[in-house]
Amino acid sequence: MRRLLPLVLAVAFGASPEEKIPRPNFVILMCDDQRWDAMSIAGNAVIQTPHMDRIGREGVVFKNMFVINSLCAPSRASILTGTYSHTNGVIDNKGKLDIVPGTPFMPELLQAAGYDIAFCGKSHQKSALRDRKWDYYFGYKGQGRYRNPLIAEGTDGKDVEWKGWMDDVVTDKAIDWMKGRKEKPFCLFLFFKACHRSWVRPERLKDLYRDIQVPKPALWNDAGAGKPDAFLKADNRIGGFKDVADYDKMMKDYYATIVGADENVGRVLDTLTKMGKLDDTVVLHTGDNGFFLGEWQRFDKRFMHEPSIRVPLVVRYPRLIKPGGVSERMVLNLDIAPTLLDLAGVEIPKAMQGRSWVPLFKDPAADFRKDWLYEYFEYPAEHSVRKHRGIRTDQWKLIHYYEPPEEFELYDLVKDPAEKDNLYGKPESATRVAELKTRLEALRKETGDR
Repeated sequence: MRRLLPLVLAVAFGASPEEKIPRPNFVILMCDDQRWDAMSIAGNAVIQTPHMDRIGREGVVFKNMFVINSLCAPSRASILTGTYSHTNGVIDNKGKLDIVPGTPFMPELLQAAGYDIAFCGKSHQKSALRDRKWDYYFGYKGQGRYRNPLIAEGTDGKDVEWKGWMDDVVTDKAIDWMKGRKEKPFCLFLFFKACHRSWVRPERLKDLYRDIQVPKPALWNDAGAGKPDAFLKADNRIGGFKDVADYDKMMKDYYATIVGADENVGRVLDTLTKMGKLDDTVVLHTGDNGFFLGEWQRFDKRFMHEPSIRVPLVVRYPRLIKPGGVSERMVLNLDIAPTLLDLAGVEIPKAMQGRSWVPLFKDPAADFRKDWLYEYFEYPAEHSVRKHRGIRTDQWKLIHYYEPPEEFELYDLVKDPAEKDNLYGKPESATRVAELKTRLEALRKETGDR
């Protein structure tokens, strides 16, 4: 039988434990709705993302980075607090809830430790993060718009129109702020609008992909036999929405907005190089959630299936991470906060529910998580995805739609990575289901989900 231990390939982390490393700067880059394989370094044959690739090539690529709630606002809250949605209170995109007062807020902990902190771009929080104290703020409410966006400079600033493509405008301001950093370490959160629908390309990329046809995924014609109604009856079919009427156009626009963001990643890396601070800076790029791109002829996210929950993660920091690393370990978006605090030498609050990756940077075989809890709450709402929770291990995934009518999905991810064969209800799976249900309840208890 195949061993279930995580596989780590070609990993070259490392710095001597005795080596004293100064406090790093941090640049946290994030695209909206970018799934794990929407980068050329992940083997994508259509899109070219040389600057995101460079971060991974000169650092480490985590191939199994997941979000614990595949939705914009909850994911961002988890990144900033290191906590689950049911803990920090931001459980959905409806904009009625903000981060629960008293929840640890990683940027402010860094600020208290002597860091200059800046937020530029999309927060998708109820307050647009304007209730927080930033050394610099350039952000907008809600989704914003790609062209000539309305953005406020300063938490007490007015939302005014800025000419240009959203992520170019935001990156301009982020770079201007970075250039002013001198003595103090800094932390920049640069959260792009790309690649959220409805997709609007930068004008310079209007002809990108004109002469190619994007191939459909292998699961395009799969009917989803064996999947529950909770999945099959969701309102997320390609062709059912005006802005997602045509698969080929959707894919080209989706990829083109990522390329626009990637060009801005390159501008950030160039600026750090000119400042002489590139190698003293932890540069991290990720996504806030995944996205179905034609699997079962679906789009959007929300579900616990791999296209929806798996996001890119590349990290560059040569003081601790040697180039060329590729890790298969399961890491989560709520790990980002404790990781940054750990690297900065700041005590990680006990209330944080993520785990620092520093042990993995030092020793890729270090003990780490073997399973984790997923949760989704936004129902009834857009796309009609029912509430569910689940557990994922290296081999198994159990999904529980817990409100009536109760339904389940079970997948062996080693034998069936595409999640085609729902094993729930089959006699031979009964023991496995019982074990996973028991562990799922234990994870809920461990994380205070009651």
